[in-house]
Amino acid sequence: MIAGEADDVHLGVCGLDCRSCEIRTFPTDQAAARCVVAWLKKHGWLEEEEGVEEAVERKMYCTGCLGDRSTHWSADCWILQCCVDEHKLSSCAWCESFPCERLSAWSKKDPSYDHALKRLRAIRSRHRESVP
Repeated sequence: MIAGEADDVHLGVCGLDCRSCEIRTFPTDQAAARCVVAWLKKHGWLEEEEGVEEAVERKMYCTGCLGDRSTHWSADCWILQCCVDEHKLSSCAWCESFPCERLSAWSKKDPSYDHALKRLRAIRSRHRESVP
């Protein structure tokens, strides 16, 4: 059992909002499928004649950080490994070291990562306010 509360099943343990992620939605979303299949082909992960069926068969989509690891886009993600595997948490927000130095450094690499860290801070703050 993983400790902590999931505020949203579509949040990554790092705080990224995965609801609109095309890698998550492409098995059932035609518009996302067109983009993802083109991207997979561009990187040489799919042959020109291959498409969604082959990508799904090879599990090239994501079911989220707490989903089946064989269908996680980045199963070797250091944040996922630290949070879920090492600390047995459902979110970095529940870690006693939050925000750790590595997560803080990661958040400076991209505006979406910074927003993810802010989202985790808000989750942690809401949780603290609700505990007597």
